[in-house]
Amino acid sequence: MPTVEVGDLKDDDFLLDVRESDEWLAGHAEGALHIPLSDFVARYGELTEAAPQDGRIHVICRSGGRSAQVTMYLAQQGVDAVNVDGGMHAWAATGRPVVTDDGEPGFVL
Repeated sequence: MPTVEVGDLKDDDFLLDVRESDEWLAGHAEGALHIPLSDFVARYGELTEAAPQDGRIHVICRSGGRSAQVTMYLAQQGVDAVNVDGGMHAWAATGRPVVTDDGEPGFVL
């Protein structure tokens, strides 16, 4: 399965966060689309509306397990998707900002 390191992500890369709502509310990457794994298949249409038609989808969760499942599903649908290695733990460890919905500093739950 294709993976990408947090350090290789560009600021304008499309990021899909598949963590659950309590994790998202504690802190997330600014600009990410949030569709929890538990709702993913039912809410798949939201992703197809929001994602760039010719771009790659970077899927992230806390550590990489749930995002790997979604990445495999997307690949089976013919979508260009990659798993963000290490997830939000790696995101925060590399100094990337973690914010709440109101833009305040957040944390990885």
